Amino acid sequence: MELAYWIVAGPLALLYLYGGALKAVRSPDRLRPMMAWVDRVPLPVLRTLGVLELLGAAGLLLPPLTGAATWLAPAAAAGLLLLQIGAIPVHLTGGDRRIGLNLVLLAAAAAALVLSVG
Repeated sequence: MELAYWIVAGPLALLYLYGGALKAVRSPDRLRPMMAWVDRVPLPVLRTLGVLELLGAAGLLLPPLTGAATWLAPAAAAGLLLLQIGAIPVHLTGGDRRIGLNLVLLAAAAAALVLSVG
C-alpha cells in the first residue's frame, strides 16, 4: 500500500509544485496562455491558490517521508481534492471546457487520500 501511495502522490505532488509555483510568482500575462481563467480571478486569489497548491504538495510528501505529523498527508490530499472540485466549475463557467486534467487531478487526489489513510 505504501508503494501505491508513492506512485500516486509523488507525481501528483510534482504537478502541484510546478503549478503552484507558477501561480504564486508569475504574472497573469505570462499565465494566460496556459490558464485562460486567470483574468476571472483577482490576483490575490491567484497567489493564494498557488500557495495552497505548494502547501498541498508539501503535505503529500513531507509527513510520510519524515514520519512526523502523518495526519497531514490525508489532510493535504483532501485539500487538493476540494481544490479540484472548485476548479472544475471555474473552467466550465468561463467557456473553457478543458477539464480533462482537472478530472485526472481529482481522481489522483482521491486515490492519495484513500491510500494515505489505508
